Amino acid sequence: MMQIYMRMRKMREKYIDTLAKLYEYATTAYSKKQYTQWFDTKEGGYTYGSFKLECDNLSKRLTQYGIGAGDKVAIFSQSMPNWSLAFFSTVTFGRIAIPILPDSSENEVNNIINHSGSKVLFVSQRLASKVSAQVKEKMTLVIDLDTLEIIKADDEQFTCDGKTSVPTPDDMAAIIYTSGTTGSAKGVVLSHRNLASNVITCYHSCPRSSKDRWLSLLPMAHTLEMTLCMLYPMFCGATVYYLQKPPVPAILLKAMKIVKPTTILSVPLIIEKIYKGSVLPTIQKSRTLTWMNANMQGLMCKIIGMKLKSTFGGHVTFFGIGGAKLDPEVENFLLKAGFPYAIGYGLTETSPLLGYAVKRSRTVGSFGYPVYNVQLRLDDVNPETGEGEIVAKGPNVMLGYYKDPNRTRSVFTEDGWFRTNDLAVKDEKGRFFIKGRKNNMILGPSGENIYPEEIENVINNAEGVTESIVVERNGRLVALVQPIEGFIDWDKEGEDKMYEKIDGWKERILAKVNKNVNKTSQISSVEVMKEPFEKTATMKIRRFKYKDTAPTVEADRKSKEKENK
Repeated sequence: MMQIYMRMRKMREKYIDTLAKLYEYATTAYSKKQYTQWFDTKEGGYTYGSFKLECDNLSKRLTQYGIGAGDKVAIFSQSMPNWSLAFFSTVTFGRIAIPILPDSSENEVNNIINHSGSKVLFVSQRLASKVSAQVKEKMTLVIDLDTLEIIKADDEQFTCDGKTSVPTPDDMAAIIYTSGTTGSAKGVVLSHRNLASNVITCYHSCPRSSKDRWLSLLPMAHTLEMTLCMLYPMFCGATVYYLQKPPVPAILLKAMKIVKPTTILSVPLIIEKIYKGSVLPTIQKSRTLTWMNANMQGLMCKIIGMKLKSTFGGHVTFFGIGGAKLDPEVENFLLKAGFPYAIGYGLTETSPLLGYAVKRSRTVGSFGYPVYNVQLRLDDVNPETGEGEIVAKGPNVMLGYYKDPNRTRSVFTEDGWFRTNDLAVKDEKGRFFIKGRKNNMILGPSGENIYPEEIENVINNAEGVTESIVVERNGRLVALVQPIEGFIDWDKEGEDKMYEKIDGWKERILAKVNKNVNKTSQISSVEVMKEPFEKTATMKIRRFKYKDTAPTVEADRKSKEKENK
């Protein structure tokens, strides 16, 4: 029986080299199984069989308006069952999907649609206000993604001559626009082979089956969610559940209780907030747990870990964390707690998975080893530190940046490996440990490499800090910190008392950090953010926004002092 299963698995992997073949395989093999579902209602979801019928019908509507193979179709929506419908009615028939992140501004939506040359726009009711009249006017079709009703149609294009095609592995499947944390937007061109190969990589990294239940938390327009929470479940015949509202704690807890998910994809910020907002206070409020933390930490972590699993529905066997580096203190707790977390490493340009650490391969601070069918190496290695840039090679590496050959050439080595811009070291077991982003690295006064991410790990574990970034200003390292919600009472305390509390808190952070980092990484000052940092889809702070100035308490203070003078 096992031999038959292994033979079938190999046949499936060999067969699926495009998203069209993934679609045909899944909708045939799992036709009666549920594919997508709202977590709290049976309306609005699809079985694999009904999904195929709806996709085929939607594709015919596009064809009627002359939208054929090679045409661009934009999808601008929060995650929902119809998101995957819009995607597969596009890519299965040779069209090219243009996913747009739901937190994009009206200007960003306009730029992406213009640059990509999209002819069709699927837009949700929640985000419709961000689509300008000028954008709608340019479109051949604008479709309400909630109802699939046509909002706007260019009747002159009703020609029924939108010729579709069967895509080949190297045909474009999607162009994903990302500004990362640098502010320079780029359209990442991913082929059918790129995405299909990464789905198979996911299976080798973490085998799932048709019995598994996914709970979708991240934007589907990001490759992490798209590949691991839309395409991979289709490969397995699993069911994906969606939230109808933003994932605030009350909604999440309800969803976990109802769905009892086995598989969740997350970013570090979510689990870090749970650790700081729930786990740590639980320990600090209990004399027994405080004593256990000092004397029997392993047992204490396991006790809390059991409660944490229960909070997530009690059935989670895979809690994938990716998109940014996990706080080492939080990871240490999860490891000791026996929580089934896994670390994934990758980029939009690599569809996205490049490396992973799961089960016994996990160690604090490492993303582990290269995934199946992908090669990683370190280039330009510093002989003293062992640090080098991670470069990658595999079928998941993008075709290039859309309409940007110069940028495309700049990210590939002469022998064709993709430059990740991540600096790392390897241990004796071959595990990778990321030090920081190459373009985030700060050159010290004596030529030493300073990695702000390492300093931030220390800052983020200081009292009252939820997150931070370190920037260089006039040759000095400045820490910008965001306090935990409720730590500072901005409204009720008198101004003098508030500033006194903030100044004392800043001094404690400064002392703690400079005691725990080397001399070249010591910070000279701390500034307090009044508003949350602006972030990417995977909750990484957009550093470029804060390089020179930031809306901090200190800036407000100086402004008020000038006014008083």
